[in-house]
Amino acid sequence: MSRIGKKPVELPSGVTATLSGQTIEVKGPKATQSFTATDDVTIAIEDNAVTVTPRGKSKRARQQWGMSRTMVANMVKGVTDGFKKELEINGVGYRAQIQGNTLKLSLGYSHDVDFDVPQGVTVTCPKQTEIVIEGDDPQLVGQVAANIREWRAPEPYKGKGIKYKDEYIFRKEGKKK
Repeated sequence: MSRIGKKPVELPSGVTATLSGQTIEVKGPKATQSFTATDDVTIAIEDNAVTVTPRGKSKRARQQWGMSRTMVANMVKGVTDGFKKELEINGVGYRAQIQGNTLKLSLGYSHDVDFDVPQGVTVTCPKQTEIVIEGDDPQLVGQVAANIREWRAPEPYKGKGIKYKDEYIFRKEGKKK
């Protein structure tokens, strides 16, 4: 039994869900999202909550059960609160600034890195060493954060680079004489 799949997804006030076949569409104050579940699960909307149940006892049906419920829960959270990732930039001369729909990064290369922000995500720079990525799709927010971090991942000796705000960088000791 899936512990995650058994829980119904509560719909907060201001959020509506409509079901047509295997496709569920969730509308909220921030956005509208839809998800098409496989034929291995049944989705039902009852008493202002969405429930997901497996259609059989096969391994695939049990796998899709928990995953489908999590996808619906992420859609509900995305259209109400949204998702957010925060990045920090450490290093002398490393900085970021937003210009229109482009994030300009100075990361010690001979040129500035221009990162085009995709649709569905907003990127802000409250300080020159902080980047905040927000959106209603957790996969897209995480992927954009990973793509930005990829330009200069933190190194273990001085900790220079782009890291997640809550990330711990394991530090190494330098060369000894």
